[in-house]
Amino acid sequence: MSGTVSTPAPGRLEVVRQFINTLDIEEGTDSIASAAGLRRWLREASLLSTERRVTTDDVAAARALREALRAAAAANHDGTALPDNVLACFDQAAERAEFAVRLTPDRRWRLLPQAAGAAGALGHLIAFVTEAMSDGSWQRLKVCANDKCQWAFFDASRSGTGRWCSMAICGNRAKQEAWRARHRTR
Repeated sequence: MSGTVSTPAPGRLEVVRQFINTLDIEEGTDSIASAAGLRRWLREASLLSTERRVTTDDVAAARALREALRAAAAANHDGTALPDNVLACFDQAAERAEFAVRLTPDRRWRLLPQAAGAAGALGHLIAFVTEAMSDGSWQRLKVCANDKCQWAFFDASRSGTGRWCSMAICGNRAKQEAWRARHRTR
């Protein structure tokens, strides 16, 4: 839903939201489908230095991580347990990132990837999720309940029960479909 305007996620969680949205399911575009595309995205997100190379293995790891993050954000709708393959993907990304734990001046722990290149850059995304889990903002990162969309959005609703990236677009489509289904049965 490249045209959808949504509330930015707080802090560095916004980078995670943008990363999930590198695949636009409705438009059929994937901005990290190639090594050049992944390198460009990581550089624009200030996660990768200009001299670092990106390989096809890095692309595969990034795409797997993106879909694991999408599945985890989808689970935020109802708090369901994450599937084993999602957990394994997060574990693999963390291992490749070679994390070190550092204490910050404000007495908080921070994960810092020690790996170079794309492995370290993707590790930053894991660290951003960890920070969001600690500050309570993670559970509000969701994906649109419309299977044809699945755009990541930050649920800024008071109740935290948002289901669609855009009430005006996907929410309206869902309501129209429900209305049609009710009227077909009559």
